[in-house]
Amino acid sequence: MRPMTSPLLLSPSPCRLLRRLFSRAPRRRNPTTPRPLGRRLPASMSSSSARAPDSVVADADALARKVAAIRAAGPAKLQVISDFDGTLTRYWYDGSRGQSSHGLLRQGNEEFDAKREALFEHYHPIEINPDIPLLEKAKLMEEWWGKTHGLLIEGGLTQNAIKKSVADAAIAFRDGVVELFEFLEVLFPF
Repeated sequence: MRPMTSPLLLSPSPCRLLRRLFSRAPRRRNPTTPRPLGRRLPASMSSSSARAPDSVVADADALARKVAAIRAAGPAKLQVISDFDGTLTRYWYDGSRGQSSHGLLRQGNEEFDAKREALFEHYHPIEINPDIPLLEKAKLMEEWWGKTHGLLIEGGLTQNAIKKSVADAAIAFRDGVVELFEFLEVLFPF
């Protein structure tokens, strides 16, 4: 994927953004005493001032229109779609590059782990190259995905191997992600 050159909105905490949209959420979910969520938009994100002080906005008027539409539709119409690797998780962890969700998987079979590592060495430079056209890159990423998953199946990835991989992983959520999940759980209880 090409890096974004002019992001519409960069916020250090996704939860803070949602709280600005739908008032504030409780710090902890207590299902016996649900708190109503207000739908007032804070002054810092009103139509007259569509920017939060710690955000970067390319088009403040477009953001104000979008925020008004989200607020008018209410939490029942909100959908949160997020990437996982490097979005919900930290890029750097303990002083080095954090692992991806696929990268942390170890089958306990050195032959297949080495084959998947070789695929990473081949395809990852393609993934991060901004000069490759998006359609060409997408085809190659699907190819990588297919080959990697084929190796996971062929090598016999087990539930125990997944549990061990996650326990041994160098991966961590970004600040605010747990609060985001808690907030979404209040908005959309199961």
